[in-house]
Parts: sequence; structure tokens; C-alpha cells
Amino acid sequence: MTHELSRRVVIGSAAGLAAIAGSPIMARPAKGERPNILWIVSEDNNPYVGAYGDRIAHTPTIDGLAKKGLLFRHVYSNAPVCAPSRFGILTGVYPESCAPANQMRAVAALPKEFRTYPELMRGAGYFCTNNAKTDYNCDVDPNALWDRQGKEAHWRSRTDKSRPFMTVFNYETTHESRLFRPTSGRVSPEMVTLPPFLPDTPGIRQDFASYYNLMEKMDGQLAERLAELESDGLAEDTIVFHYSDNGGVLGRSKRYCYDEGLRCEMVVYVPPKWRHLMPAAPGSEITTPVSFIDLAPTVLSLAGVAQPKQMRGMPFLGPSARPQAVAFGMRNRMDERIDFQRTVTDGRWRYIRNYMPHRPWGQHQAFEWLALGYQEWEQAHIDGKLNAVQDRFFQTKPFEELYDLSSDPHEIKDLARDPAHAATLARFAQMLDEHMIAIHDNGFLPEGMKGEGWISSRDPKVYPLKDVMVLARVAADAKPDNLQQLRNSLASPVEVIRYWAAMGLLIQGEAGRPAEADMLIRLKTDPSPHVRIQLAEALARLGETTTSVPALIDLCSPSQPWQVRLHAINALTFIGDAAQPALDIAKVAESDPKVYVANAAKYLRLKLTGEYRSSTPIFDLEAMRASGGAG
Repeated sequence: MTHELSRRVVIGSAAGLAAIAGSPIMARPAKGERPNILWIVSEDNNPYVGAYGDRIAHTPTIDGLAKKGLLFRHVYSNAPVCAPSRFGILTGVYPESCAPANQMRAVAALPKEFRTYPELMRGAGYFCTNNAKTDYNCDVDPNALWDRQGKEAHWRSRTDKSRPFMTVFNYETTHESRLFRPTSGRVSPEMVTLPPFLPDTPGIRQDFASYYNLMEKMDGQLAERLAELESDGLAEDTIVFHYSDNGGVLGRSKRYCYDEGLRCEMVVYVPPKWRHLMPAAPGSEITTPVSFIDLAPTVLSLAGVAQPKQMRGMPFLGPSARPQAVAFGMRNRMDERIDFQRTVTDGRWRYIRNYMPHRPWGQHQAFEWLALGYQEWEQAHIDGKLNAVQDRFFQTKPFEELYDLSSDPHEIKDLARDPAHAATLARFAQMLDEHMIAIHDNGFLPEGMKGEGWISSRDPKVYPLKDVMVLARVAADAKPDNLQQLRNSLASPVEVIRYWAAMGLLIQGEAGRPAEADMLIRLKTDPSPHVRIQLAEALARLGETTTSVPALIDLCSPSQPWQVRLHAINALTFIGDAAQPALDIAKVAESDPKVYVANAAKYLRLKLTGEYRSSTPIFDLEAMRASGGAG
């Protein structure tokens, strides 16, 4: 279909929806009748959409759906990347409750008694299809979840046309990887306005222009799908959702726990006969927060299916709809880089907690750095051409951040240490603590440590969550007065407690020197590789490299689990030239079958040899495409 034809389809679809919505006689569903549900999911979208007030965007299909349906002003993914986010959408379970689902591209073990929303919908008589992306981050078989799964899956596959359908289409048009080559169109680089935290470079401008043009292309594809619905005579019986699987992909977006990484666009069109399921009139904006953990409960509510206990969200449509006060988000490992953040927002305020403040926001990540914008941003940092706001991305983090989004939408002015906002900080910190305990957050367990998972983490002897949370706060807050508590905790029989004690000593930096002897003893004797990695990095940063660097090299051995190797390579990367003895093991690890280990090792090798440049390609894009894509 040509671009011009796509525009005509847009106009026709919008007119059709308008005619249905404006009909003076509103049909009512027959007794026992249930609506069809169509999810049109795009990738990596912030609200760069006309209906949200963006004056550059050209998105008539989304705008038309919003005009006759509902626009959700503050809607958030639960992770700023696809795989953990999609786990939450599929299961209704926060990914950090079922580690390693909180890590990027992992395989969490889903308890056998859990049922995903397509299984529950099928059990209620719905015909369920998914076309075609899965990325569910757990051990389910997608072909067993759906009546049809794959590129040919469609509501038209129904043999019994009387069955209601739940159909999902996933569009990769706006995926991050599409920025790696410029996309021309209506928007040119000089038309865009850059946020103040980004430098003004040609590559960054081109990324923004390409993104707008890809959004317009995706909007036309949505119009084509809606035209199919109308041509099949199903528009009056189908509730249509359009949303993105996570936030955007421009600088400091995807992978980061700011609004750009978590805030998505979502519009829902409800035909007149089903309008009683709407919480507001057509054309309304919903300003209370909505979280993607609410999607599964919402479709179950629309279908009249009971919500299982493990699903923590609330429906935002249907007879049991209830507005939420806040939305929670998280991040742990993103591909080869390890970090740990938790966040909560009410749409006005965003609170972020950094449990690894010794790591910078902008850790080099091989796939992310294929975008010219990230390359140019880092080069400007290396060249000393950034102002303080722009350079902050490459610095280490505070333990807590707080932003007033009403006056600071770009999240530049951190109010966490402003006495005038101490009460707000404390309120959101308490909400986050209570939430993490309520969902039994597994994130304090490094990947691969005993205790991961929905069931295993509930053994208090292995994972005493409240105690771990207290110690992790002490560790991340980095107050010198906490040194003795960290030293004492190194002797705990609980592995995860020792891990956070070691992490705290690493974060202490020079202030941790009085514990150097303790760390050396534990480095030689602790049975946990995860604990030893933290101790070795801490010691190396204090200048003790005779024991610490060989220990990290040993932990890169192919005999270790890939998660341990990856953690050790990350530690070596952050000790600078002291890691020179690791050059040989880095060269070996470049051939590791686990792509994250290989990418981290290649970066380490290039840094140690002085060959690294911000434009150096580390990620093999063609291999990624052959293997099914990135998040």
C-alpha cells in the first residue's frame, strides 16, 4: 500500500469511527454478548503524538482514536525496555517479583499454577491470536498460549465467527533499531526542538527527525489495520487499544527510569454499544496514572473473567475499574550493563532510587550505542563540550532523585536534597518501600544467586527481604558512619546480606579503606562469586590490585556461569588501567556464545588497548536481526 493510500485509509477509518460514535441510536449488547478486543502495540514510543499536544507529530489515526475514545495522559510501562515490560503485561505480575524476569532477556520460571491473560481469555471462550512478537522473559511456550501465534495470526483465522476474539498485533516500525539508519519524511532535523539535557548535534537532531517520521509511518499502518476491522464489519463490536510496549528511544529514554523511558502513549476506542464500560465520556483524557501491570486485569474485566490473585494491577475499563494513585517502575540489567533502580510517579512527581549510585547513568551499552545520537553525545563528553546538565548523564548518581514534572518535565532539577521538599521525598520513599515489600521485590539478588524466583525468594532464610532492604539502603546511601555496619554484615551466613555489605564497601570508595583487611580475608574465603566480585572491585579501587585483579580474572573463566562472568567483566571495566592484566581473558571472552558477555568483553578490550572510539561498532546488528531482534 502506498503512502498516499495509507493517508486515505486514515481518513476513511477516522470517518467510520466518527460515524459510529456519533450515531444517535446506540445499540446495546445482547445478554451474554462480549466485546472483541484488539490490541495494536507499537514499540518504543513516548507520546510524540498530535493528540498529546505535539505540534510536529503527524499522527491522524491515533488522534482520531483519541478524539472518539479515551486518551491516557499518564500511562507507564513497568520497565523501560521490552522484555521485562512484556512479562508484566502477559502475566499481570511485576517482573521484579519473579526474578530473573526483571533482567533484560532472561528466562524466569513461571509457577505452574499461574495462568497468563491469553490462557484465561481462551478458557472463557475467546479466540486469541498474537502477531507476532513475544519476548515474554519467562519459560512459557508462546504457541501454547495462543490459538494462533506468528506472522499469519489474525482474527480472520476464526472458524467459528460467533466467538469473540482477543487479537494482538505488534508493530516494530518505531523500534530503536530503526534509528540506526536515517528515515526521511515530513520532519527534517532543523524542525525539531531538543531537550536541554542533550547537546545539539547533527546525529541527535537526525534521530529525533527519524523518530517523528517513523511515528507517522506507524500511524498509517494502524489505519490499515482499522480499515480491515471496518471492512469485516467488526468495528462496532471491537474495543481497540493502541499503546507502546515501553517508553521512547531517544537520548536518555529507553533503559532509563525517567519519564522518557517509562511514559508511553495509549488511546482506547470503545464503540457506542460498549460505552457503559468506559470510565469517562468519549473524547476524555484520563489523567490518573495507569500502569501496564493493569492491562491484563483490564481485558479480563472486559471479558467478565475473574482476575487471579497473582495479578497485582487494577482494571481501568469495565465494571470493576478503579483509578490508581501511582505507577511503579524498575530497572536491573540491561543487556550487558548492570544497574538497579526503582521509581514511582503520580504524574506530577517522580521519585527515583538508585541502589548502585557508583555506576553512571550512561554506561556504554553496545546496542544502544549503534544510534548516532549516543555516539555524538559521548564524543562531546570526551571532548569536554557539554554543559553541566548535558554531562550529568556520564556521572555517578545520587541515592535518591525527586522531580516536579509540572515545572520540570525534562527532569533536570533534582529536588531530593531540597529541605522544602523533604515531606514529598519521604512520602514517595515510603510508598516505594511498601510496594517493594508487598510485591516481594527480587531485585536485590544479583542474577544467578540462590533465591531468585517467585517461590525461592519467599524463603526468609535465603532472602530476608526487609533486612536486605535496610542494608541496601545503608549501602547505597554511602554515609561513612555506616562503615561498621557494613563490616559486620560481611560475616552474615546469608549470601545476599554479604553481597550488599560488599556492595556498600565498594560504594564507600576511599572511606571504606579501614575495612581493607576484612575485604582481603573475605575475598579469599567467601564461597559466593557475587560477593567476591564486589570485594575485588572495591579493593582494586583502593589500589590493592595484587589480589583483586587476578580474582576478577578467575571469575571470568568459562567454567563460571555467564551471569558471574558478565558481572566480573563489568567490574574490570570500571577499575580502568588496573585491569590491564585482564586483556587476554577479555580477548577470549569476545568469542563467548552469550552475546552480552562477548559485547562487554570487546568493550573492555578496546578500552584497555586504547582502540575504543565512541563510533566503534561493538554490537553485530545483522546477527541480532537474524536471531529475532533486540528489546
